[in-house]
Amino acid sequence: MKKLGIYSLLFFGMLCIPNNVVAQKEPENDVVTIDDGFQDLFYEAIQQRSIENYDKAIVALEKGITIEPDNPVIYFELGKNYLAQKKYKEAFENFEKVSKMQPNNRWAWVGMYDVCYETHDYNAAIPIVEKLVTFKEDYKEDLTSLYMNTQQFDKALTLINELNEKFGKSDKRELYKADILRDSKYQSSEKFNLLDQIKKFPKEESNYIALIYMYSQSNQEEKALEIAQKLEKEIPTSDWAQVSLFKFHLNNNDGDNAVKAMNIVFPSKKIDSKIKHRMLNEFLIFTRNNPKYEPDLDKAISYFDNDKEVKVAKEIGKFYYSKSNWAQAIKYFEMHLKNNEDDVETQLLLMQAYTENQQFDVLAKKADNLTQLFPTQPQFYYYAGLATNQLKNFKKAATILESGLDFVVDDEALEINFNIQLGEAYNGLGDNNKKEKYFTKANELIKKQKK
Repeated sequence: MKKLGIYSLLFFGMLCIPNNVVAQKEPENDVVTIDDGFQDLFYEAIQQRSIENYDKAIVALEKGITIEPDNPVIYFELGKNYLAQKKYKEAFENFEKVSKMQPNNRWAWVGMYDVCYETHDYNAAIPIVEKLVTFKEDYKEDLTSLYMNTQQFDKALTLINELNEKFGKSDKRELYKADILRDSKYQSSEKFNLLDQIKKFPKEESNYIALIYMYSQSNQEEKALEIAQKLEKEIPTSDWAQVSLFKFHLNNNDGDNAVKAMNIVFPSKKIDSKIKHRMLNEFLIFTRNNPKYEPDLDKAISYFDNDKEVKVAKEIGKFYYSKSNWAQAIKYFEMHLKNNEDDVETQLLLMQAYTENQQFDVLAKKADNLTQLFPTQPQFYYYAGLATNQLKNFKKAATILESGLDFVVDDEALEINFNIQLGEAYNGLGDNNKKEKYFTKANELIKKQKK
């Protein structure tokens, strides 16, 4: 909780103003004529406080009380000195005396608020700040924080909405509001508030967005759609309206309008990338069941070319890979690798997809090129050897596989596969000795794995 920022003011006469309040001109009829004896003691107290001799200042002020016991300036100064000494009980009592003598003296109430603030007694501070609000409306910001600290969330929410409407939103108030609305019991009143705000300010986009979000969170999809349509009508250029409408178009199997909404949202700088990723995932699932929209999916991916957080084409390739849709997986892995050739993980997934799809001519060529780009990566030698075996070029396959086997370290599964392919290569070459050598080695490794 942060208090209202205020400046210091010292005026001579009725009161010496506390150091943490806004300067204001006091009316002339509040000035008290002070006799010479009192004046000397008062000056002495001011001087001693200025050099932090609070005890001596208090002694002078107590003497002043014997001369003018009904003068509130004495009690106010006593409050300031006790507060400086962190004697909070005595400080509060003296400020309170001033407030009783002069109920409309703002500075006395500020003094009591200072004590409550420093002692973290927020419950006691609330009625004091409610009084301060009658002097200066800015104290409503403090009151909001006090309601939050004392968990009076209904009052806080009412005040936040009032301040938002009157002065515009602030980051702090929006954070408070988000905290309150995590509790569903406050959401109903907030929905009514947002509907009211939309009526009053139909061109304020943020109210629609907040209400759409709340309806979506509570599974009120029809109401969310209704608000999204209102937003689109009032603000046709709103990108946020399209975020909500996109989902409804998909649910209605309306791919054409979903694509239109998606192509508005994805280039938008207003929409968070996480929302765009979610939309793309939803469209990907939709496209799987509606293949005619694949060109639109390809176009959508292009919006994410510079996305450093998520490699979209790669993730879509993995999606199809997991579904054993090898042709689609190959398509998107190749798309990703155009600008990410050094992504070994994706290269290996692509090699396996080629294998599963029996594209051995493409696999042989690409894997062989990768052995040049990654000369110590044994997996690429394996795929190059496997593909060359399938193409019946056994001599070349044996050469590639024997070169790659030297790089296999602590990977028994890969070593087994190398030996099997070498056995196949020498079987094709008619070299039974080497064929048996490699097949035997493969069997030994398989038995070892089973132990």
